[in-house]
Amino acid sequence: MLKVVILTLLSTIMIAGNIKVAVAANVSYAMQDLTKAFNKIYPDIKVDVILGSSGKLTAQIKHGAPYQLFMSADMAYPDRLYKEGLASTKPVVYAQGTLACISSKKRDFSEGIKIVQNPNIKKIAVANSHTAPYGKATAEALKNAGVYEKIVGKFVYGESISQTLSFAVRAADMGFVAQSALFAPQMKKYKEGIHWIGVDRGLYTPISQGIVILKKGENSSDVEAFYRFILSDVAKKILLAYGYLVS
Repeated sequence: MLKVVILTLLSTIMIAGNIKVAVAANVSYAMQDLTKAFNKIYPDIKVDVILGSSGKLTAQIKHGAPYQLFMSADMAYPDRLYKEGLASTKPVVYAQGTLACISSKKRDFSEGIKIVQNPNIKKIAVANSHTAPYGKATAEALKNAGVYEKIVGKFVYGESISQTLSFAVRAADMGFVAQSALFAPQMKKYKEGIHWIGVDRGLYTPISQGIVILKKGENSSDVEAFYRFILSDVAKKILLAYGYLVS
């Protein structure tokens, strides 16, 4: 009997120490370092990370997915969840994301993103602007650069920014991705100015990325601890290392 009680208590503790965090795909490259740093402070809290486009994660949350905290790629989705009563905290910005243009081949980037007009660039990977905020920012940048209508027929669409990155370096001639992705270990063979450039920030609206505690995570001290960690100086230092802007 005592053994059963002990096992039940241990099971309860293990469940209590697990939190489910829905994370926009662009942050996936930084999440390993973020969760590692978090676990140095809170070794007993296991962080289950669910990755996807912000739009799809929002749809899953609306349909009852058991996520407790949401790190979106922009502010629109957490704002919507908060207004609909599905989030217990008002969205705040945890980082600002920036765009980069990348090719697996060496390129002459002297024209900036107008390189996309080059006739040798036949396929351009972009994120779906309806589900991924980085896709929306890409379209905005290309329109402001005056090249969107000329090249829209070259687009190969990814549902998330991570899928877009895969298309950009494997299936397309070029692509527009979150600059943070280029700081991942597996991307270090691609060099700035040779394989990629940051997109002029004057061409698109800054991508303010929002975080909220969801209703399924309210009153959880573990969720609150992770939320506060993401807004801490320790997390900001990690996000800066991955190409984000933080304040």
